[in-house]
Amino acid sequence: MKTQETKTLSTIDGATLMSTPLQPLNFAVDTLLSQGLHILAGSPKVGKSWLALWLAVSVAKGEPVWGMSTHQGATLYLCLEDSTLRIQNRLFEITEDAPPNVHFCIESLILGNGLEEQLENFIAAHTDITLIIIDTLQMIRGTNYDNTYANDYRDLSVLKKIADKHAVAILLIHHLRKEFADDVFNRISGTTGISGAVDSSFTLIEDKRGSGRAKLHCIGRDIEYREIELERNSENVWELVSDSRVQPELLGDRIVFLLSVLMKEQSEFIGTPTELAGAIDPDGSEGISPKKASRQILQSLDALSKIGISATIRRSNGKRLIELHRADSADAQAPGDIDPVDPAEGCEV
Repeated sequence: MKTQETKTLSTIDGATLMSTPLQPLNFAVDTLLSQGLHILAGSPKVGKSWLALWLAVSVAKGEPVWGMSTHQGATLYLCLEDSTLRIQNRLFEITEDAPPNVHFCIESLILGNGLEEQLENFIAAHTDITLIIIDTLQMIRGTNYDNTYANDYRDLSVLKKIADKHAVAILLIHHLRKEFADDVFNRISGTTGISGAVDSSFTLIEDKRGSGRAKLHCIGRDIEYREIELERNSENVWELVSDSRVQPELLGDRIVFLLSVLMKEQSEFIGTPTELAGAIDPDGSEGISPKKASRQILQSLDALSKIGISATIRRSNGKRLIELHRADSADAQAPGDIDPVDPAEGCEV
């Protein structure tokens, strides 16, 4: 007689989770476009495809996007509403030289009928892949799909699994409804299953039809809400006018810098997150909370190791302690032997 297998949930307790080093998210565009699934929606002819093409080329080159650094790597642009001639003409407008690691495809299979395998095969052949752009979502769903919440969520979940599995960013180009809505994200065409399945949503809304000025609204699980004012130049590149994100949150390189300063004159530090925050940000000007310090340390262990600092977070007598040591390895450069460089200022301290 066949016995039924008992299935149990795989869990992790909170104390362990808050002391476990985890790999931070990869960002194709720092603070804006992380690994995962994202959607960029806009009205017809607003310039979504021009923006998508420029993003694909910029990330492939490793060039900044509106002042934000990019993670250079191979990019794939499925320009399924365009011809090779149109893409060539657009490339000549936005760049003097397109790199060999940006790839274009003008036709593909659809979801549930081979597209997943095509993407998996491309990723396997290009292990440095960073960004995949699919223009448009409609083109990979075919003409007979049933536009319901369940189907929207199911289709996008398939793409999200691929993005998460390979730690790449997949950006879907989509359309807005014509109807006005107080919340711009409610104008994204389709059901709420689309916004529920993606990690980030972006809407590109022109100030006035044909004005060449637009606002990019950004919201997501791993990014803060922001509004980016853009203007399209004579070469059809969207240039930055302003960005509402005026106070960036603490970045990994910033905590590395502050800890390198702390450990420059001492060989170890053992204390609570509150004590560490007070040591590296005594006047509060950096805005470093104990929670933020702990998180950034856990997500910056590799960068700290490279400058000779080892870090662990443990519990002792009911308290959470952060322990920092200068590395003893001869291969590591000790903090006391280097001049810390402030990434925000670009100067030695």
